[in-house]
Amino acid sequence: MRIEVTVPNLPESVSDATLLDWHKQPGDPVQKNETLVDLETEKVVLEVPVPDNGVLQEVRHGKGDVVGSGDLLAVIETEVRPAIAEAAVPTDIAAKQETAPPPERTSRSIGFDQPIGPSVRRLIMEHNLDPAQIKGTGREGRLTKQDVLDYLESRKSETIEKIAPPRKPEPMPKQKPAVETPEGRGERRVPMTRLRARIAERMIEAQHTTATLTTFNEVNLQKIFDLRNQHRARFEQEYKIKLGFMSFFVKAAVEALRRFPIVNASIEGNEIVYHDYYDIGIAVSTDRGLVVPILRDADRVEFAEIEKAIIDFSQKARDSKLSFEDLTGGTFTITNGGIFGSMLSTPILNPPQSAILGMHAIKERPVVEDGQIVIRPMIYLALSYDHRIIDGREAVSFLFTLKELLEDPVRLLLKI
Repeated sequence: MRIEVTVPNLPESVSDATLLDWHKQPGDPVQKNETLVDLETEKVVLEVPVPDNGVLQEVRHGKGDVVGSGDLLAVIETEVRPAIAEAAVPTDIAAKQETAPPPERTSRSIGFDQPIGPSVRRLIMEHNLDPAQIKGTGREGRLTKQDVLDYLESRKSETIEKIAPPRKPEPMPKQKPAVETPEGRGERRVPMTRLRARIAERMIEAQHTTATLTTFNEVNLQKIFDLRNQHRARFEQEYKIKLGFMSFFVKAAVEALRRFPIVNASIEGNEIVYHDYYDIGIAVSTDRGLVVPILRDADRVEFAEIEKAIIDFSQKARDSKLSFEDLTGGTFTITNGGIFGSMLSTPILNPPQSAILGMHAIKERPVVEDGQIVIRPMIYLALSYDHRIIDGREAVSFLFTLKELLEDPVRLLLKI
């Protein structure tokens, strides 16, 4: 039976997708639910699965093609048994296969059962690697892209050491010296990924359609450090996860938003939309660019659930497993440039949201307490906000409330 594989329905906000990579070639046997092709949208990478066992008979689009919802991607013949797949391939496709390189190996054929992301899988197939020989440093021992790159680099070094030193070149007859050109001044042109292009579009949109201002404050995190040190072991034993800092910032942000609802609002036309829920976006950096998965109903989740959700978002982002639902919506965003060493920055709004909180590096600095100079772990916070609906008084008050809650985390429990 002939089965057509089409582009799945894309959300209304996504008009089309770019074909990123085929995992099978015409004539290859395919099994139900294994990944057939990767499609890149402006938000996520979609893995299109095989609908039924059979043989991939033909593909209708190549790498880099732009496709829309419902477009035909490939044709699978289910009545042809894999053992006689060669005879089932049309003549013109078979002719191409004679001159084409052998089909790429899939994660199944290389015997690697753990789930791996598209970028890791491509590296393994391109370099004909055995993943069992590569040590994974990701969650639960999973392979990351950096693991594969490190392995390739180490293998390259070993190969160079085995190569004999090149022979001394024979003297060439003297010629008129050529015009010397500066070294290291080459250029490369690489098309933007859909995600990077969308990020660029959103940043320009934010600059052109909002009246953005930023206010700053600094926070003494000593009491949070003391609280974490006191309860860290018990927390990890109870919930099987580390107690980080982000859960404190999420909880403090929710409480501050509760007190200043305009910061959690957005503009639609000539109306201000107040949100009586708290969907907090957590910015996550990936090889493809920055993505912002949404922590839904953050006011209803506990510290351990927040920490687990953040780890899950990070893992899914690295493996390109985030769904459209993970990235849709949000009423307020938190971004942490401190993990890259940033001391101070002005975050850009994520429309239609009206405010974003920027965290920065935590550094020990001298501060004055009760007339004495002491060393404390300090962090700068930046709140960028849309001045069209948020006044400076409200923005500054919101950030000061955040400072109070973080400097005395017991307030988070008592909600005072």
